[in-house]
Amino acid sequence: MKSRFVLCRGGWSVVGLALLLVGTAEASAKPVVPPQWNKVAATFDSAMPADSMVGGSVAFVQDGKIIAHREYGFADRAHGVRVDPDTIFHWASITKTINAITVMQLRDRGLLSLNDPITRYVPELRQIHNPFGSMDAVTIRMLLTHTAGFQGSTWPYTSGADWEPFEPTTWQQLVAMMPYQQIAFPPGTRFSYSNPAWIYLAHALEGLTNDPWEYYVQKNVFAPLGMSRSYFGRTPPYLAAHRSSRYANSDKEGSGTPVTQDLGGEFDPGITIPNGGWNSPLADVATYIGFLTGNTGSDAQLKQRYESVLKRATLEEMWKPQAPGMEGNENIGLAFFLEEHGKHHLVGHTGSQGGFTAFFYCDPATGRGVIAAFNTNHTTRPRTESSAFVKIKEQAMKLFD
Repeated sequence: MKSRFVLCRGGWSVVGLALLLVGTAEASAKPVVPPQWNKVAATFDSAMPADSMVGGSVAFVQDGKIIAHREYGFADRAHGVRVDPDTIFHWASITKTINAITVMQLRDRGLLSLNDPITRYVPELRQIHNPFGSMDAVTIRMLLTHTAGFQGSTWPYTSGADWEPFEPTTWQQLVAMMPYQQIAFPPGTRFSYSNPAWIYLAHALEGLTNDPWEYYVQKNVFAPLGMSRSYFGRTPPYLAAHRSSRYANSDKEGSGTPVTQDLGGEFDPGITIPNGGWNSPLADVATYIGFLTGNTGSDAQLKQRYESVLKRATLEEMWKPQAPGMEGNENIGLAFFLEEHGKHHLVGHTGSQGGFTAFFYCDPATGRGVIAAFNTNHTTRPRTESSAFVKIKEQAMKLFD
């Protein structure tokens, strides 16, 4: 509010002083933590040990700021390092939302159209067999919405054998596999989640900008948004002490008791970084939510930075339902998962790679958001209603009520 002060002989008037105090109180008021947060924290505290999770974090966000958070367990169990607010997690497929933002930046700059055939920028894709017609019919929009018909995984090696490579490390490896792949359904007709589609989008960007995709993101997304602890690939030395290790629970011995394997902190996502390579603490994800929800208050410079990354109208375009076929009440926009929660239209994504799992959702209308990250995955059973991930996400979504 704007305070109007009246200076009387001998000092401020009573009215002026009262307005000054009200204005000061308003300026220093902290966001209110919703009562549901206590249930989220209680679920987190009980579900993590029950599911043999080594460590993790959950946070409630308002207008890009973490106002409530909870940590559990170890970032590095072997060295006794606890998870704390600075712990760095791997965000896996949540990276796809950033990839989509880079595509929309190019679209808004007139460098491509969403209806362009992806083969215009990645002609190697013509080697993939399409029993439904020409590969030139597969558009950029279809890749952004997981409706192109590409295979789900990047590698065909999925048995879990020790000798199997984690992910391909070069573009040439992907190209070499293309003649042995085929489109699974008529492009654009249904949803089917695909990881390699996002590598193809990043390759198109690199051809148009002459920047490596990771470098482009640092310049055009992370830097202007102030996400100073976000990075790809190996952890830089100044952040190494905060990097979480990653763990895999399995029941290989058939005892019913999970056996936890320490996989180490660093790993090489290889060529798959554009579909799942983002690393950061929760605070940078909160900053990202601040950009998505767009509440800048009276900060003109922040508003200008947000607009320089992507216009509000373009973000809202990305949140329009594009294709049915996801589970439950979710739909897909341009990369973002869309979920209807009562009267609230939520946007977000989940992620799982290399032992890490994570999710974030936010409500652009209210500025609220929730983030969770875990450093442990189960390799020998699917995610069920009893898993910590599902229980915590279910309670967290009630924060939007």
